Amino acid sequence: MATQTTPQPGTPVDEWHDKKRYLWLMGLIPPTAVFLALGLIWGFNQLGWNAVSPVWWWIGPILVYGLLPVLDLFFGPDGQNPPDEVMEQLENDKYYRYCTYIYIPFQLASLVIACYLWTADNLSWLGIDGGLGLVSKIGLALSIGVMGGVGINTAHEMGHKKDSLERWLSKVTLAQTFYGHFYIEHNRGHHVRVATPEDPASARFGESFWHFLPRSVWGSLKSSWHLEKARMDRLGKSTWNIRNDVLNAWLMSIVLFGVLTAVFGPSILPFLILQAVYGFSLLETVNYLEHYGLLRGKTARGRYERCAPAHSWNSDHIVTNIFLYHLQRHSDHHANPTRRYQTLRSMDGAPNLPGGYASMISLAYFPPIWRKVMDHRVLEHYHGDIESVNIQPSKREKILARYGTSAR
Repeated sequence: MATQTTPQPGTPVDEWHDKKRYLWLMGLIPPTAVFLALGLIWGFNQLGWNAVSPVWWWIGPILVYGLLPVLDLFFGPDGQNPPDEVMEQLENDKYYRYCTYIYIPFQLASLVIACYLWTADNLSWLGIDGGLGLVSKIGLALSIGVMGGVGINTAHEMGHKKDSLERWLSKVTLAQTFYGHFYIEHNRGHHVRVATPEDPASARFGESFWHFLPRSVWGSLKSSWHLEKARMDRLGKSTWNIRNDVLNAWLMSIVLFGVLTAVFGPSILPFLILQAVYGFSLLETVNYLEHYGLLRGKTARGRYERCAPAHSWNSDHIVTNIFLYHLQRHSDHHANPTRRYQTLRSMDGAPNLPGGYASMISLAYFPPIWRKVMDHRVLEHYHGDIESVNIQPSKREKILARYGTSAR
């Protein structure tokens, strides 16, 4: 773990400041990336670089798979933890929550612009003859999907809070990706079952991302429905009730997609679906790497031990920290779910990924590379005890035969 610059206890509040205070505004790059792309495309076309300019419709994937990993490597670990003395003041500073609120209008504006671009047949003002080609439309859809995927993380930050406005804004942010049930499952499902075989969002040792993805998507959806059904039953109400938070969150998506389709026509639907699927798949990639192979032990009573820093993979690379509102400080988040992002700390005792989340996302797509990078780290975390690992059931015998005697 990188050395932290946490002051000693008793440090005066006025001697510490958040070096990232204004850098948090960089979190607005994903929802404004399409506007940046428009400027770059116009500029390239004005210079006569028409053959190159369409690459900027892919600005979202370029950011996730190219720029962020390079910047993480260049700038390295964060290294700053807030001291105890400033925690209350930092938590109550509303500037930080406004940094997340402002994501939403830019998100919605970018989505509307994308719908216009998917359907426009005259983009001469951009220096384009006619409308966009299919490849450019797909690139734009994936760029919007990146915005939606990062938006799920923004919704994640707001959805954990007790304030009713923030919880409502969380659902609004999730509407783009049709993933409103995440609001329920993450808070009341994942945080309860994290790092156990029962949690669909905790990846198992030996499980590829491509096996994990459908398991997590379907398992989380089922879990969220069962959780809300149980809540409605306790209230003595029908499951098919507008107070069911799964239904009202999905209704927001239906209204959003319906209005956009009414305005721009049904031709946008394939691209709306593509961006939504890609957006929530980015979230699931992050889910995959956050708890891979980690397992909470059981107490003498047969219950799972309390979630500890050892049950989440952390990374403290500063650039992705800023883009994902300290999501990489995942152990502190599980220990203190309502703690605001600006106060999350990089905790001792947490296993650390070899790179930032942005770098690890790409590795997750290639199972042989992922296992070569991560499997030995899981075993080292458990001192070679394969029995302490959360193992993929279908591969359990094979994995135990391979590591059962040689891993120690």
